[in-house]
Amino acid sequence: MRTDFGGFLEIFRPNLMAESVTSVDTADLWGLGIRALLLDLDNTLVPWHRYDVPESVLAWLREAESQGMRLCIVSNTRYPGRLKRLAEQLQLPFVKGWLKPRRSAFRPALELLGAAPDQAAVIGDQLLTDILGGNRLGLYTILVKPLGRREFFGTKISRIFERAILRALASSPQPSAIPSRCAREQSPDACSQTEAEQ
Repeated sequence: MRTDFGGFLEIFRPNLMAESVTSVDTADLWGLGIRALLLDLDNTLVPWHRYDVPESVLAWLREAESQGMRLCIVSNTRYPGRLKRLAEQLQLPFVKGWLKPRRSAFRPALELLGAAPDQAAVIGDQLLTDILGGNRLGLYTILVKPLGRREFFGTKISRIFERAILRALASSPQPSAIPSRCAREQSPDACSQTEAEQ
């Protein structure tokens, strides 16, 4: 078992990094055997504390469903009423992922969707909750950039550690298993991709 610092950091490495959730090509994920998507809410699908879901996100969700993907929101928001209202607006099931990055935060969503860990991907904007938790459970993990700059105070603090970890991971980049839509449609500098160590 690896005990060096670099080996420890691998638990934080996302399989894929993309500009936004709409940059993720679900057809490519389907080709990898992914059948279920566990989606973070704030600053992934909708700006923090807002209710206005971008039209591009709505179109991406419907496209993913049309391809046969099963979707579920996994959110650690402190406002369950807002979570329920947005889930109804998006016509998606949801689970309260207050325990992210614990594995138990994601298991109810897998059970709800009838998917095994190796059939599911988690998409979120936070390395220390979405990506760490997904990696611990063996999910395919996708890190996206936050939709907006406004965030919960605690999240702002975690971003400091997140940036340090991402810099360390960038020192030994690994190519992604699949190209994201972002990588195909924009310049190489617009988004970066990494693959978790097997």
